[in-house]
Amino acid sequence: MSDELKQLLDRVHDGITTFNFDEKETPCIEIDEKKYDKMLSKVSGQSFSINTDLNILQDGLGNVFVEIKLTFSRGNITEEFLVNAKTNLNFFESLANTSMLALSSPKSNYGKDNVFMIQLPRPEKAQNALDIIQNALIPKSLD
Repeated sequence: MSDELKQLLDRVHDGITTFNFDEKETPCIEIDEKKYDKMLSKVSGQSFSINTDLNILQDGLGNVFVEIKLTFSRGNITEEFLVNAKTNLNFFESLANTSMLALSSPKSNYGKDNVFMIQLPRPEKAQNALDIIQNALIPKSLD
């Protein structure tokens, strides 16, 4: 295993999951309760937008990681999460299907309360990312 691959694996966020919301599997990033509460307190009661970037990192050997960067227009909040696409492909499939991303704390009741939902403004970007991820998961020959 290369040093770079090991470094990426060490940075992978553990709280990646999906849950059923309105009969659709919805991708969710679980974050530390204190961080979650602090983030919500900064934007609560305000109108704001969230820029969502998906930066795809691949090595040509079937290892794919996606850096999800959320930049809030208010509250000076930027969050980054590294996701191993090989082990969490269903997360990206549901992201492409729903164009929604949920943030929650460990104490949230998925699909019911204390879940922060983000609507992606350009659904085609999530589908394009899924296509790139699926293609990159196939190791390329070294011929």
